[in-house]
Amino acid sequence: MPNHPPQNLTVATTGASGSLFLKHFLLAVERDSRVHTVNFIASDSALRVMAEELGLRGRSNLVGQILGRKSSRKIQQQANADIAANIASGSYPADAMVVIPCSMGTLARIANGIASQLIERAADVCLKEKRPLVLCVRETPLNKIHIRNMYRAADAGATVYPLIPAFYFRPASLDAVVREFAYRVLAHIGLPQPDAYRWKG
Repeated sequence: MPNHPPQNLTVATTGASGSLFLKHFLLAVERDSRVHTVNFIASDSALRVMAEELGLRGRSNLVGQILGRKSSRKIQQQANADIAANIASGSYPADAMVVIPCSMGTLARIANGIASQLIERAADVCLKEKRPLVLCVRETPLNKIHIRNMYRAADAGATVYPLIPAFYFRPASLDAVVREFAYRVLAHIGLPQPDAYRWKG
């Protein structure tokens, strides 16, 4: 984890169910003044999932569509096919990367060093530069290939952070469940949110 709150984040989303988690994660980082830059990448499969789950249509103003409002310039969209993008290089000062949700296919490519697209390349850069990489994996049930790939990714330095929401704080809505999970991920990378639930025992 960086010694300071991460100012420059890479956020990727892939073709697994759970687009609402991404939405609340991006809403939180957009309003967090500690975060100055977010490089955002969506895979082709993610676009299809978001169309089903969030009603998004096409790539035009994608960030604004996800947030449900006009976005600031903080979140910059990158093309997954652009392996020459800034975040493809270890010399670019990204502080951390979160893949939310992370499909089992993306996990497999990251865990095995197959970096033909920008998402996997940016993740590979985080691993080689020993920067935080959080993979919010989503699948059930898990087969042995999934489990082995999670082990490989964790062994290489990633944090495997399954999309498992909490219910002990008695959420009043689906948005509350999803928002709290996003806050937990942000706290994990050094960006605790002031309105996150705190267990008092």
